[in-house]
Amino acid sequence: MTAPLNVWDYERLAEERLGPGAWSYFAGGADDERTLCWNVEAYGRWQLRPRILCDVARVSTETTVLGAEVALPVLVAPVAFQRVAHPDGEAATARAAASAGTVMCLSTIATASPADVAAAAPGAPRWFQLYVFKDWGLTSALVQQAVEAGHSALVLTADTPYLGRREGPLRTGFEIPDDVRIPAVDVARGDLQPFSLHEHFDLFSPSVSWRDVERLAGLSGLPVVVKGVLTAEDARLACEHGAAAIAVSNHGGRQLDGVPGTLDALPEVVEAVDGRVEVYLDGGIRRGTDVVKALALGARATLVGRAVLWGLAADGEEGARHVLELLRDEIRLALSLLGCTSPEEIRREHVAPAP
Repeated sequence: MTAPLNVWDYERLAEERLGPGAWSYFAGGADDERTLCWNVEAYGRWQLRPRILCDVARVSTETTVLGAEVALPVLVAPVAFQRVAHPDGEAATARAAASAGTVMCLSTIATASPADVAAAAPGAPRWFQLYVFKDWGLTSALVQQAVEAGHSALVLTADTPYLGRREGPLRTGFEIPDDVRIPAVDVARGDLQPFSLHEHFDLFSPSVSWRDVERLAGLSGLPVVVKGVLTAEDARLACEHGAAAIAVSNHGGRQLDGVPGTLDALPEVVEAVDGRVEVYLDGGIRRGTDVVKALALGARATLVGRAVLWGLAADGEEGARHVLELLRDEIRLALSLLGCTSPEEIRREHVAPAP
C-alpha cells in the first residue's frame, strides 16, 4: 500500500481504524456542523500570490513562539482522550512533537498526566491546556502538576463554560469508557473512589471570567495563552487582562455552531491586538499552504489537533510525526514559491481574496 501522502490520506485511514463511534467523537462538531465545515472551507477563500526570481536557495520553516524556538509554525493542539485513538496516546504524540521540533499542548482531560508526557519526551517544549474548575483548589493542583513537569505555558480554554451539543456521539451511542482515566484530575482530586467521566465535565466552572487569566498567571508564574477568542472585543480584553498570547479558536467547531471559521475571524483579532501579544490560529488546517495563509493574515503560528490525531490513530507515534513532517515540507515549498526564506517574511500582500 502506498504510504500516506497528505493529511487527507491519514484522515481516511483514521476513520477506518477508529470505527463509527470513536470517529463520531473525534471528527464531529456541534449541531449542524456548519462551523466545523467553515473552518476547513475558509482557506479556499484566499489565494496565494507567488513571487518569482527570488533567491530561495536557503529556506527555513523555523520560528519562535513566546520566545522559544520551534522548527515550524505548527504547534500540536490539545486533544482529549488520545488513548481512545491509539494505545500509546499522548506519550506517542509527545514523542512525535519532540521529533518534529515543536510544542505539544497537553489537554487537561488527557489519558496521560503532565509527568507522563514529560517522561515520554524529556527536554521537549510543552504547554498545558487548562479548564477552570468550580473548585479553585482542583485548578491549582492541576497547575502545580504542569509546573512541576516543566510545562512552559498555560493555555486557558475560555469557550467552554458548558459543553456544546455534539450530535455525532449521540447518534452512534458512543461514550468514553469509564475505565479510561484522566490521571491528572484523579491525582488533583486525591480521591481513590471511582469517579465517572461525566462527573469530570460537571466540575468545569461556568463562572470562569477574565480575572482568572490574571489569577492563573500569578499562581503559576507562567505565560497564559487565552484560547477561544473570535472577536475584536475579546481580543482587546485578553490584552488588558494579562494574556501572553491569544489563540483564535472555536474549539474545532465543537461548541457553538454558526460562529465564523477561525481563518475568517483572524484578521479582526489581529487588528484589535495591534502587535501587543502573539496571535495563533487553531482550526481546519489540513495543508502547509493553510498554515502560510494564516501567517499572511497575521498569525504567529498555528495549532493543529485533528490532523495530528489522524496520524496517531493510523500509525501511532510514526503517523503523528509524519503528519508534522508533511506539513513542514509543504510549508517550506510554499515559502520558497512565495519568494520567502522564513515564516517571518510572510506578509499580507502574499494573499488575496479568491474571486
